[in-house]
Amino acid sequence: MRVIFNVDAISAPLTGIGRYALELANGLARHEAIEELRLYSAVRWVDDPADALSSNRMFASLRKNLPFKTSALELYSRLRDVLFRAHTRKMQGYLLHTPNYILMPFDGPSVTTVHDLSAFNFPETHPPERVRFLERHLPRTLARADRVLTDSQFIADEIHHKLGVAREKLRVVALGVDPGYGPRSPADLAEAMNRHGLIAGAYLLVVATQEPRKNLIRLARAYAALPSATRSRHPLIIVGARGWLSADLEKVLAPLEANGSTRRLGYVSEADLPLIYAGARAFAFPSLYEGFGLPVLEALASGIPVLTSNVSSLPEICADIALCIDPLDEDALRRGLERLLDDEDWRNTSASRGLQHAAQFPWSRCVDETVAVYREVVGF
Repeated sequence: MRVIFNVDAISAPLTGIGRYALELANGLARHEAIEELRLYSAVRWVDDPADALSSNRMFASLRKNLPFKTSALELYSRLRDVLFRAHTRKMQGYLLHTPNYILMPFDGPSVTTVHDLSAFNFPETHPPERVRFLERHLPRTLARADRVLTDSQFIADEIHHKLGVAREKLRVVALGVDPGYGPRSPADLAEAMNRHGLIAGAYLLVVATQEPRKNLIRLARAYAALPSATRSRHPLIIVGARGWLSADLEKVLAPLEANGSTRRLGYVSEADLPLIYAGARAFAFPSLYEGFGLPVLEALASGIPVLTSNVSSLPEICADIALCIDPLDEDALRRGLERLLDDEDWRNTSASRGLQHAAQFPWSRCVDETVAVYREVVGF
């Protein structure tokens, strides 16, 4: 099989979709069924995912800083499409996979991955240019694609019911978790804990981009309502890049940061992130909506108890292992945090079951199941 794989999403800082694209690119390059893999990044071919990371950094900066962002995004998309068609016009016998929603023009078989419909369900939580772009281009992509991959059954059902995509075209392929996520000894954790000013086993962790859909405002208010002794023992540590529409979050976090009970570490290196997971006492991720919720799986793989939401794909991904609460109910969230931090019997059972559950999601499984979809499309 010969595959063209779009790697636009592999851009620093890596978030969930970027991680997915990177793991697929690396896995496809090693897969015995793939005779030839060509990687297309931005407006050119690249030799490997590392080249994509470097190339995409420039285009991401341009899209972020240019005025008239809607026009800039459309202009970039048109330029990319023209160049991609020119670069692939004479290529026969290839399958195109775009792992980030929108297909480029291509005359051969094609697969796209749609991770969620948050831009349609929660447009107020996205930059407006992104919403308009997806509204304009996603229906055309869904009509053209031979198969549409989704990360969860929940999203597959949404795409079928809300956008009218036939179930025969939809395939669920779950994401994976890197083997670097796992329990660690105090000696293994010591250097990273010192570097970030953390105490192993003492802090409540959340890993999320600071944007409205991640529900960090309600999490912070629920945490602030915990007894002061609990907050003193277990500071709230937020890992993740600053996102968008975060002015209200800044107001809620300011007093917590002032009294030392909350800290933001920002974007953490790939090397340190698994150690920060493993060093946490517990993990909270009360997102309003997720197509998969990779941080939940990473936390389970790290052997720490998890609190998450009882909505969207999250109960599906964590089975009945995590503590699932109504993300809109701050009192329920506060009670959940108390149990997450203090109920030792539940914590131990949940952590043990979480390790077993996360072991079922290696990235190799995601790659194999993706290749199986390719085989369906090309007929062998």
